[in-house]
Amino acid sequence: MNVISVVSSKGGVGKTTVTANLATAIARQGRTVLVLDLDPQNALGLHFGVAPNEMRGVSRATLAQQSCKSVVFESRGGVYVLPYGIVNEEDRSRFEHYLEAHPHWLGGLLQELSLPGDALVLVDTPPGPSVYMKQALRAANLALVVALADAASYAALPMMQRLVQTYCVGQPHFLDCLYVVNQTDSARQLSKDVTQIMRSSFGERLIGAIHLDQSVGEALANDLSVLDYESNSQAANDFRACAEKIVQRLQHSRHFA
Repeated sequence: MNVISVVSSKGGVGKTTVTANLATAIARQGRTVLVLDLDPQNALGLHFGVAPNEMRGVSRATLAQQSCKSVVFESRGGVYVLPYGIVNEEDRSRFEHYLEAHPHWLGGLLQELSLPGDALVLVDTPPGPSVYMKQALRAANLALVVALADAASYAALPMMQRLVQTYCVGQPHFLDCLYVVNQTDSARQLSKDVTQIMRSSFGERLIGAIHLDQSVGEALANDLSVLDYESNSQAANDFRACAEKIVQRLQHSRHFA
């Protein structure tokens, strides 16, 4: 089993959308894929057809000391989904205090799920530093940083790099930190310039740029991935290319069968 923790320094970069579509693209390669939502917004399941009023999730199950196996949903596309769940503010705070007191909770949870050896888990997290991000980074084999091709996202990257350095580097299971630029727009010079700067800065660790594509939003409105909604779109091709690079990186590390 390998864990990819999807993180960002700031909000509004489309991190959850990237997580969902990459998961679908990897599952299309015949892999067992689980997505885990560690963001209290509880939005990841919407990409896979989980009902917006579905209360069950990892937060409620953990607080009730129940097995999280009972709240894993299988999507139409074959991706397994473990939502955050719907909780009130008091329970959200209780859950966060529990995670703070149990820093390796996520690793234990993933062992409990008894996933196949070649399974891949993508963990969605809130933007910026949080107890959720700390849990995700501690468990990560790969950290995947999502940014927009704009000045604000680029300026926020050093904070994300410090967090990865703090919680990932030195962990025996940690392999690398990768980057994705989301919503690139070839019609905007700034977008092209920032993307090029990131390519120069990160080299092969920048695994791809996802083009701005209206089919991505339309897909979500239909509870579908963009690969299911418009399989020949530019964004669908971008997600497939990024997924292939992730799998190749894991195969080269001998962490993936």
